[in-house]
Amino acid sequence: MEYYRPIACDDPCRPDGALPLAGGWCWFSEVEVLSRGAATRRVAVRDLPGEVRDRLSAPRALFGGLEMDRPQIMGILNVTPDSFSDGGLFLAPEAALAQARAMAAAADVLDIGGESTRPGAAEVEVAEEVARTAPVIAALREGGLECPISIDTRKAAVARAALAAGAGIVNDVAAMGFDPEMVSVVAASGAPVILMHALGTPATMQDDPRYEDVLLDVYDFLKARIAAAVAAGISPWRIMVDPGIGFGKTADHNLALIRRLSLFHDLGVPVLLGASRKRFIGAIGQESVAERRVAGSLAVALAGVAQGAQVVRVHDVVETRQALRLWQAVKGVSE
Repeated sequence: MEYYRPIACDDPCRPDGALPLAGGWCWFSEVEVLSRGAATRRVAVRDLPGEVRDRLSAPRALFGGLEMDRPQIMGILNVTPDSFSDGGLFLAPEAALAQARAMAAAADVLDIGGESTRPGAAEVEVAEEVARTAPVIAALREGGLECPISIDTRKAAVARAALAAGAGIVNDVAAMGFDPEMVSVVAASGAPVILMHALGTPATMQDDPRYEDVLLDVYDFLKARIAAAVAAGISPWRIMVDPGIGFGKTADHNLALIRRLSLFHDLGVPVLLGASRKRFIGAIGQESVAERRVAGSLAVALAGVAQGAQVVRVHDVVETRQALRLWQAVKGVSE
């Protein structure tokens, strides 16, 4: 099997024949062709099969109200006592509502979660997770917040309650593989879904994670989960993928995925990058305190945007918006 990674460019001197990457702000004139057990090779776009060119260059559909032809910022709101970076800060409903309203001024979408998925985290009971998330979502909608909201959960009952409260997107770190009812809930709701790769569960995922080839293994997993979702009646235009940085991956695994992130455009759906404040950023950037990893998180987010990632999921929304505006101005990309 061959895998096609568009070599993303954003230089103002765009050659004739270059194609837009996923209908967005980057372009590509060459593709890196990868296969297991063989050396990679570069191929000009004119020499690609037509269906590959179309898949890599076609504009992505509107996703939960978000335009996919420009980078979008997803703000993280954890209403948990034990998330690795902001656990306990927004567990109280009043604090959660205040933080959500503040983030909504700079974020394009809010991602609200009631269960920590940090390494070693224990599972939260469904009733508790619903109680943490659904009232906050309902209060935001009742207060007039129009910003798209996603529910960060692995559980069908939590997703169902959040959608009823006013969420519009399901963000499942288990790619609908943890709860067998999740597929039917998403399919029946008509909501778009984000499918993320993780190796194992949060409790065990960092116990010596291993891959044959992390890039291709994650790609194959996500391709299979897309196929399962489509078979269950979820249209491809309702699907986004996330390679799951930090979820059952070493620092080297994370870097391998980020370096060739543009491969995931070959799946034909939008791509999300969530690396904000994660442990590998602290290790490489020599910062042990998660809240002080803003600069490193910005560097990784912009690296993802430079490869056409349509959404970056971040804690530091205002700082990311500023960095993104400057990046877009320098590159001549419209905001």
